[in-house]
Amino acid sequence: MSINNINNNGGVKTPIDNQKLNQQQQALNNNNTQQASSQQSAASTARQDSVSLTSSAQQLTQVQKKGNEAPVNQEKVDKLKKAIQNGEYKVNAESVANKIFALESEIFGTKA
Repeated sequence: MSINNINNNGGVKTPIDNQKLNQQQQALNNNNTQQASSQQSAASTARQDSVSLTSSAQQLTQVQKKGNEAPVNQEKVDKLKKAIQNGEYKVNAESVANKIFALESEIFGTKA
C-alpha cells in the first residue's frame, strides 16, 4: 500500500527564499527587542512612593528619640516596681491632677 502525497504539487517543491525568511526573522527579533525595551523603560519610569511627615509628627519623633536617650535611674525604677507589686505604693491624686493641669496648660498655652 502506498501513500499519495496530496500537497506535493506534482512533486515540485517550491524553493525557500532564504533572504526573505532572514528579513522576517530579523523583523520579529527587532519587534521583540523593542517590546522588552519599552517594558523596561515603563517599569523604570513608574512613579515611586514617598512619605512626608507633618511638623507635629516630626516633633513627636524628636521627643521619642530624646525619651529613649534620657538617662534612667534603674535603682529608683526597681524600688517603685517593688512597692507597686507589694501594694505599698500610694498615689497622691491631688498632686497628679495638678501636674496634669500644668502640663496641659503648657501644651495648649493657657495660664494656670
